[in-house]
Amino acid sequence: MRTTTSRLWAALLACALSLPLAAPASEAGVRSAALLDHAYWIEPNVTYLNASGKELKLDVYRPMKRSDTPQPVVVNFHGGGWVAGNRESAALSAMPYLEMGFMFINVSYRLANVAPAPAAVEDALCALQWVGRNAKKYNVDLAKVVTTGDSAGGHLALASAMIPPDSPFTHQCAANEPTWAGPYQNVAPKVAAVVNWYGITDVADMLQGPNLRSYAVAWFGSMPGRAELARALSPLSHVRAGGPAVFTIHGDADPLVPYAHGLRLKAALDKAGVKNVLHTVKGGGHGGFTAEQHVGAYEGAHAFLRGLGIAPATP
Repeated sequence: MRTTTSRLWAALLACALSLPLAAPASEAGVRSAALLDHAYWIEPNVTYLNASGKELKLDVYRPMKRSDTPQPVVVNFHGGGWVAGNRESAALSAMPYLEMGFMFINVSYRLANVAPAPAAVEDALCALQWVGRNAKKYNVDLAKVVTTGDSAGGHLALASAMIPPDSPFTHQCAANEPTWAGPYQNVAPKVAAVVNWYGITDVADMLQGPNLRSYAVAWFGSMPGRAELARALSPLSHVRAGGPAVFTIHGDADPLVPYAHGLRLKAALDKAGVKNVLHTVKGGGHGGFTAEQHVGAYEGAHAFLRGLGIAPATP
């Protein structure tokens, strides 16, 4: 069922009421059309996976003005070091991409207190399979799928886009298929590009040594073989020719995810011949960028996606 939030309708009503009462009919018509061009449906709380006794949800944002052709989509994963955060906190991340002309899907996943690694990666992979299964219903262009996220969400955006489709990390998706549905098929689309906001690219680097971080340790706990698993979950382990294009935004003073992670990813992608950009935020920390820095990052990402033919030329 398609729903809208009361805030959306309130905003539309406020805009409508701001039209001058004496405005010419032609001018009012143009403004009304502009309102429809910037209005969106929100379908919240769609279950995409059952795991660890929980229903995992996502929200779908799409233009109210329907298109006859399939639309590009951005799939978003929130940050929080795999141990905290929620998709609701990332809801406003939809707005820049909606204005670029994308649909937007905002995804929840299992945190460490529910299930340790590799659960979050398994969930991200299953979310992409949900997109593949529901592409016709939501009018998604499967050749123009973009993943994005910040921090741990950036890691999930990279990992879900780069991990091969025959990986054992997709087994959770198979377990979620009804037994009557026939043989399991991985229907995840090939991700065309990733917009990576200061994501972790070498997970093993965060478990020991000078870059050890408590959130990474908490994601794995004391499980045996955690170093090997961390390497398997690291985007750097899956860089290869023909992989998705990557636009990385990273502050060079980030205290939580070292800037070196962005540099190492760029070097590996360059060596593999994968199109990528590292957009460095000078003096930037772990997010918390100024408005000007945010605008610059989004403008760079938009130009990158437009250059790849993924973002519409005219949003």
